[in-house]
Amino acid sequence: MNSSKLTHSTFVIERDYAKPPERVFAAFADAGRKRRWFAEGDNNDVVEHTLDFRAGGREIGRWRLDERSPFPGVILTHEGIYLHIVPNQLIASSHTMDVGEKRISASLVTVEFQPGGAGTHMVFTHHGAFFEGADGPQMREAGWRKMLDRMTAEIEGK
Repeated sequence: MNSSKLTHSTFVIERDYAKPPERVFAAFADAGRKRRWFAEGDNNDVVEHTLDFRAGGREIGRWRLDERSPFPGVILTHEGIYLHIVPNQLIASSHTMDVGEKRISASLVTVEFQPGGAGTHMVFTHHGAFFEGADGPQMREAGWRKMLDRMTAEIEGK
């Protein structure tokens, strides 16, 4: 029996936008928009980012981490599969993350877009299994919060 460390975690991030659901949903569905807030970051170089946004489609991101990261020069790989999409309402996807050749996590993510008032209430739910050597739930949530902050700027045109 393998005695590797395994940590399960779920976190939920809710955001309100003064934009309609179509605009918020497009930040996930449009390859150019998604690349700007999801792939481009402060401490990495984008090696690859592809998005096939449809049920059964894949998203692949590869980054070379820079000297400010815990693993300078290492390739970080994210692979996602879109499981279910209801335009402007729901995205369900599964994801894996590797650091170099080591798998560090697997997750299920849902993003709900609910019209409300003059805008959209978004509910982002991440269910993760973090393997030995992973960044862990706290760092993953902090990373998603930072990316969703960049997404907010993308949606609001800042």
